[in-house]
Amino acid sequence: MTAAAPTPTPQKTDRRSLGQSQFSVAWGQFRKNRLAQTGGVLLILVYVLAIFAPFIAPDGLSSYSTSNITRFHPPTPIEFRDPATGAFTRPFVFKYGQELNMDTFVNEYKPTAEQCPIYFGVRGAEYKILGLIPGNLHLFGTGQEKPDCNVFLFGGEALGRDLFTRTLYASQISLTIGVVAVLLSTVIGLFMGALAAFFGGFVDTVIMRLVEVISAIPYLFLLLLLRSVFPQDINPIFALYVILGILAFIGWGGLARVTRGQLLSVREQDFVSAARALGASDNRVMWRHMLPTMTTYIIVTLSLSIPGFILLESGLSFLGVGAVEPYVSWGSLLAQAQEGGLSSLNSRPWVLIPGFFIVFTVGCFQLLGDGLRDAFDPRKRQ
Repeated sequence: MTAAAPTPTPQKTDRRSLGQSQFSVAWGQFRKNRLAQTGGVLLILVYVLAIFAPFIAPDGLSSYSTSNITRFHPPTPIEFRDPATGAFTRPFVFKYGQELNMDTFVNEYKPTAEQCPIYFGVRGAEYKILGLIPGNLHLFGTGQEKPDCNVFLFGGEALGRDLFTRTLYASQISLTIGVVAVLLSTVIGLFMGALAAFFGGFVDTVIMRLVEVISAIPYLFLLLLLRSVFPQDINPIFALYVILGILAFIGWGGLARVTRGQLLSVREQDFVSAARALGASDNRVMWRHMLPTMTTYIIVTLSLSIPGFILLESGLSFLGVGAVEPYVSWGSLLAQAQEGGLSSLNSRPWVLIPGFFIVFTVGCFQLLGDGLRDAFDPRKRQ
């Protein structure tokens, strides 16, 4: 009598044993990096604040009083308790008055007994979110009852304008210029590097010599030279676009070199030869087969290049080449702080707050970039 062979028990397929794409593996590794996730979340928060800056800010960008000049007004702490009874009440700030210090003969701000209630959803200066959505509703403010009693979360600047409002508006320019300039330089660098690697010969020689010429000129000198060609009374918006173009023009050389080097090796691989044998056009081979191999490098490069362009734009604005009135960036706000000399450190340190935003944003980008680099690097996967 022949014994029947036992029927094999079907085993469950382990999902982890299935093939995963490169992005799925990288995402799984990125989720294990808490610092990188924190940097990404904080960056999202910063960009949300920049987008909705007109709504969040309690005042307009260039709003200031000609009758009640509050030059370098100190920050006004928000109070939640009634000083007389100690009970919780509506948030308010004390109105500040100026008194002459007889020892230094300098007007100093002193809080008075007058209270200014803070309301939410108040009407104020008109604005447009993203240049499209009009409105005049602000997140908080003192309303129209006491126009000379304002909330200065970050204090005031040289003309008495709210520094918190101007810092939020400045983030729109600083963050936008950094991202757009990197995107433009990335597109130019990829295109030029791909042309040099794919066609070679004369095209390769011309592009590489152009890269060498650009890299041989100091960046700061080139920026100042190109900016000086335009008149001083140029439209501020057009000047910003000029800065974008200049930053993109000087930043594509390094990426073009790396792209050329990597695509030269890719060009000789079997899948490129197979695509050519099947009759694929040069355009299709370049954009559909060769350039996608640079995806990982591009993602990491973008995350690490954006803070560099933000610092570059801030430096230009600090030197007076970037954003000009009535627009403002973090660098131009620091330039105003620099005008006070040592007084900006000992008597009005709040004017240095825009510098903190620069350091904070660059630090978040570095955390995110390091996390993406480790996630895409097979040697550092956990």
